[in-house]
Amino acid sequence: MNPQRAQGDVFSPQKRSEIMRAVRARDTKPEIALRKALFAMGFRYRLNVKTLPGKPDIVFPGYRSVIFVHGCFWHGHDCARGDRTPKTNTEYWRAKIANNRKRDHAAIVALQRQKWSVKISWECDLKDVRGEAIKIAGWLKSRID
Repeated sequence: MNPQRAQGDVFSPQKRSEIMRAVRARDTKPEIALRKALFAMGFRYRLNVKTLPGKPDIVFPGYRSVIFVHGCFWHGHDCARGDRTPKTNTEYWRAKIANNRKRDHAAIVALQRQKWSVKISWECDLKDVRGEAIKIAGWLKSRID
């Protein structure tokens, strides 16, 4: 067995590196689907505003509200998809996901201190994109009532 290959990993280190580089931080399929649904409902927004803590995925300046679109696995969601740890290199993955959650929490707290309203749309909730968009529309409208 190749000593550089993680036990149980079917890919070479080079191939695994290529796969991991392809993981996107923005413009993911769930994020694009949600943005399209919100745009179709008449909402306008900004994307990945660098001046805000955590660089939120979708920003509604007029509502002073932001949305983070989180992948269940990467952000440790309490659902079937997010509640699984890879069988190899488990300590690395546990630490990585724990750090992601800490960073997420710090960004949310910082945004709330700046009087921003924060919503997280989880990947599993976006199986019904229209339903999630309707919930977000209600949430946004409640911000101006």
